[in-house]
Order: sequence, then C-alpha cells, then structure tokens
Amino acid sequence: MPRVLILGGTGDARELAGLLVGRYSVVSSLAGRVREPSRPAGEVRVGGFGGVPGLVSYLRSAGIDAVVDATHPFAAEMTSHAVTACAAAGVPLVVLRRPGWVEGPGDRWLRVPSYADAAAALPSLGTRVLLTIGRQELAPFAGCAGWFLVRSVDPPSVPLPAHSEVLLSRGPFTREGELALLREHRIEVVVTKDSGGSATYPKLAAARELGLPVVMIDRPAPPPDVTTVLTPTDAAQWLASLRWGLPRWSRP
Repeated sequence: MPRVLILGGTGDARELAGLLVGRYSVVSSLAGRVREPSRPAGEVRVGGFGGVPGLVSYLRSAGIDAVVDATHPFAAEMTSHAVTACAAAGVPLVVLRRPGWVEGPGDRWLRVPSYADAAAALPSLGTRVLLTIGRQELAPFAGCAGWFLVRSVDPPSVPLPAHSEVLLSRGPFTREGELALLREHRIEVVVTKDSGGSATYPKLAAARELGLPVVMIDRPAPPPDVTTVLTPTDAAQWLASLRWGLPRWSRP
C-alpha cells in the first residue's frame, strides 16, 4: 500500500487517519507538545524531525509516498518545513486547513494580526478576560493589567499575567457550558485565535449571546503555490487522485 505521512495532532488529522487506514499505510506524526494526546488510527510517531533536513531524511528513510499537512492553522513553521522538505524529496504534499470562523449578526469581533496586538487592544475592551489561545503564546499578555482566566489543555510554561487563574480543559465544548463559564467568572472580553472548526466555537456563540467583545487573532497566510483542501474527505480524494508508483526519489 502507498505510505502516507499525516502531520497531525488536530481533530481533522485524526478523522483523516480513520478514513485512510486500510487503504494506505498511514503514519501520523504528533509534535509531542500535549501530555496526553488523542491518538489516531494507524502508526503514530511522536516528536520533531529536526528541521527541514531531518524531515527530508525521514521522508526518504520511511518510504513516504505522500504527505498531508493537517497541523493546526497556526503551525506556520511546521507547514513551511513541510513545503520545503517535500519539494526537496519530490513527495506530493497537500495542506488540510479547515475554514476559519466568520463573523455573523450580533458578533462583536475585533480582528488583529498578532498576539501582541491582541494584548494591546484589551485596555479599551474589559478587565476580566477569558484568554483561550493555548499555552505557548501567552508571553505578550504577561504585563497586562486586569484579571485573566487562562484556558489550555496543558499547564502553561511561560509567564502569566499577575492576576490570573489557569483552567485546564480540552474541547469539544458546549454553548451551555461556555455560557456558565463566562457568567461564573464575570468575563468581559474573550481573546481567541481563528482556529476554525466546531469543537471550540461555542465560546463565540456564548460571547454573542452575552454581548461580549471578542478579540480574534488572524491565522497566518496559507503557503503560496501549494494545494490546499478544507476537509478530511477532500484530502482523501486528493490522495486517491494521485498516480501511485515508485517513490519519486527511487525513479531513474
């Protein structure tokens, strides 16, 4: 069977692995940043590759025939490495990126390009903040005044705002649960990043219902000149469209 590497860790990556196992030899690569990740079907490897040279070496030594980059929409560095490494190794690549969230009637969103811009916007919006951007990008908020409820899957390892509480929690979340959370902690503003998907969307629905502003951090631009699809089914169809044969680096 053709051997497919899924760069994953996301729900979309797990769904894709489930679709592919049995038709392909599937290897899912997890970065190892979450202590207890949800494991996908098929073979799993955990840890980095050692930059572009390490990824090129792995593609060749593991006999990878195609790569699906199904990493988080904000994992720009990994996507850049995948684009460069696949080009060097002659391995076809598709980027799986679920659509971003779209502001609707009743939403009060402020879109910003960076974490630093999000921190700078807070003083005019509120002093009790739900900060739900993961645990690795919290440093720009360390010097902010106000009170923060910092929600992440694993404990943060960077400085936090002076007045903050950490809530360890993993989605999917519900609208009712998010409404209760915002009310219990008297949240005045929500800070999130445009991850897309349904698992963490309920906080946006709850903020809309309560009339709260949301600071939305825009996702990085997609890589140019690379095939991008929106759903795991689209990625599976892209793989099915390839003309399978010997790995490109083995051809005369």
